[in-house]
Amino acid sequence: MSTFVVLYYTALIGASCLAAYYEKRSVFMLIFSLTLVSFVLGIIGGVGALRFVALSAGLLALAAGTAYAFREFLIQISKPNLAKELRTAPLTAAFGMFVIFTYAIAGIFAPWIAPHGEAEVIGQAFQPPDANMLLGADQLGRDMFSRIIYGARNSVGLALIATLLAFLMGTMAGLFAAVKGGWFDQVMGRVADVIMSVPSLIFALLMLSIFGTGLHVIVVVVAVIYSPRVFRLTRAVAGNIVVMDFIEAAKLRGEKDWYLIRREILPNATAPLIAEFGLEFCFVFLLIAGLSFLGLGIQPPTADWGSMVRENATLISFGDITPLIPAGAIALLTVAVNFVVDWMLFRTSGLKEQ
Repeated sequence: MSTFVVLYYTALIGASCLAAYYEKRSVFMLIFSLTLVSFVLGIIGGVGALRFVALSAGLLALAAGTAYAFREFLIQISKPNLAKELRTAPLTAAFGMFVIFTYAIAGIFAPWIAPHGEAEVIGQAFQPPDANMLLGADQLGRDMFSRIIYGARNSVGLALIATLLAFLMGTMAGLFAAVKGGWFDQVMGRVADVIMSVPSLIFALLMLSIFGTGLHVIVVVVAVIYSPRVFRLTRAVAGNIVVMDFIEAAKLRGEKDWYLIRREILPNATAPLIAEFGLEFCFVFLLIAGLSFLGLGIQPPTADWGSMVRENATLISFGDITPLIPAGAIALLTVAVNFVVDWMLFRTSGLKEQ
């Protein structure tokens, strides 16, 4: 243990000195701050606390290195204009893109990546991990690792479809409301107010209890719940565009509403709408996971991360963290999407790095 402590502090102090010598101020502040935090935690928690700090710092360094390498890879394969934008992306955004890419690969190629079928029973209930089952078995003896891989396809895919439908409904309604105005704008606004006044979870539980828990019902219900949010943003953005001179010129030329939307308004509103799409996906994804946890989302035997947390929650009482793995998968994707959205919002805001 004393050898670990000596090597740990030697590495930190040596790295701090190198950063100071080469005048890397930000790197020096980061490493030396870690040294001071480690010193305090070492006094309070002993070697165990130091090992935890070292492991956490190592994981963060690994994530940063992965994000940097993935960003450079995207720069190399991108066109010049896109590559220039990617060079300004922070490591958090690059890490988010890497996580999204990983989830997409897992979802698309799930049948080839997963060693077993999502509903295939291959062992005993709650069987511990072994060479055949990397994460052990669930309450029915199904491979947890395979079900998590298939869950990427089912959970994320369903959330993506629902988000696309919500965005289509909300965007079209918002654009036509901004162009037409008058009674149509007022009616759509009041409908959005009514839907938004009901809590999302209560509204979803009520609708699914009435119409059933089929996948098409879930998609439509979730899309109806979140389309008013998209409508509000689209109406606000388009409302600022329709009063501009080039819109008035197009109207004087006799252009129809669909032309104004397609050629004049939508190209100027694309950036904030794309950023909003990422945020809406997070909300939809978390709502569907919550419904599955409550038993009204994706139904067994289809693999779904929300239902997997509920089905295996008993293991937590025995000190097994297996149920936290699908919960962690949900949290990781949500954080990753927010990292990318934050960067996109920063780009579209017109702010500059200092």
